[in-house]
Amino acid sequence: MKYTSKAAEKSTVKFTIKFDAEEWKEAQQKAYLKTRARFAINGFRKGKAPKNVIENVYGKGVFYDEALNTMFAESYPTVVAKAADKYTVVGDPDVTVEKLDDEGVTLVAVAPVKPEVKISNYKGMKIQKFEYTVKDEEVDAEIARVQDRNARKVEITDRAAQNGDIVNIDFVGTVDGVKFDGGEAEGFDLTLGSGQFIPGFEDQVVGMNIGDKKDVNVTFPENYQAEALKGKPAVFAVTLNKIQGKELPELTDEFIKEATGSETVEAYKAKTKERLQAQADRRANDQTENSILDAIAANAEVEIPQAMIEREIDGLVQKFEYQLMYQGLKLQDYLDFLKITNADFRNNYAEQAEKNVKSQLIISQLIKDENIEATEEEVDAKVAEQAASVNKTAEEYKKNMDPRQFDYIRNDIIITKLFDMLKANNEMYVEA
Repeated sequence: MKYTSKAAEKSTVKFTIKFDAEEWKEAQQKAYLKTRARFAINGFRKGKAPKNVIENVYGKGVFYDEALNTMFAESYPTVVAKAADKYTVVGDPDVTVEKLDDEGVTLVAVAPVKPEVKISNYKGMKIQKFEYTVKDEEVDAEIARVQDRNARKVEITDRAAQNGDIVNIDFVGTVDGVKFDGGEAEGFDLTLGSGQFIPGFEDQVVGMNIGDKKDVNVTFPENYQAEALKGKPAVFAVTLNKIQGKELPELTDEFIKEATGSETVEAYKAKTKERLQAQADRRANDQTENSILDAIAANAEVEIPQAMIEREIDGLVQKFEYQLMYQGLKLQDYLDFLKITNADFRNNYAEQAEKNVKSQLIISQLIKDENIEATEEEVDAKVAEQAASVNKTAEEYKKNMDPRQFDYIRNDIIITKLFDMLKANNEMYVEA
């Protein structure tokens, strides 16, 4: 086998793979041995007919397809591996037969490859930086949620429903007088003010008393998931069965210790503020890095192979599917409920997927251009830090690590170095 590789248009590589007469003959023999049991020939037991007899009956090219597939399957991985220093193949190839005769075969495989990114500028730009400071009100809201989670439900019989109450209702929804899927339930518990139902529904239940019946008039949002209901006015016939209020526990050191493990209210406030600030810092850093990538991407040129976009869509869809699984739902059931096809659902991710891939390519290109690496000392220091967090020595911690964890740490160090360099070489400003 001989081959050549050549860059082609639209981020592809063209592999031309040539097989001589002997290799072609050997491939046909392999195809015969693999498929001969399929052929029934008079005078021979099934699978025992000689190759030339089968060819006389079914035609000279009877084994060609299998032989071509075998040759390609055996040679293509080797060709790709040998060309890996020049091209990174990112998807399946389109294969054609350029030449086929007794002298040999020539196959042409055109495969998508990781493209080069033309980055016109990534230094000296003015880029927005994000910062967040946790306020006392946010800490108070967290404490209120702890109280709410530990609240005691009490039956309400002497007043109308109000925001914050849990109401038990029956409802039947109609559009133009016709019931629709998912618009009917009995004995449904709804926390008023939670925003669980479409806008306007909960507001109209506020003020109802036990036993009241009421027509709740709402309009489905234009971006509602069910296509048939988008923007449609609807009427829900609601019956209020029961009202429950919440009796919050008193905020004392004893309560906080029992509910959270912190010794005092003030200690829990300090711990909560530290946790919220760490979350805010991570969110700010993520937004800042995205801001940097957006600024670079605006002046970058790249031809992204569709195979890379499809692979990213696969990842986004899988992530969403896992989220549904945690809720006890299946993706197909979700799509059936929304009445959309899998293709349409995937298409919703196309724009985000393309943006993600472009960002990944920019990061990869800049790491290459800036020659950013992670030293073994830096990796060891990170491992030691992680080991200390679980009260282990670095040696103990390493025993349970696999190569992927080391790769993750190394990559994290490199990415951090890259963005530190970008932040240092651009004018980062905080919007007032």
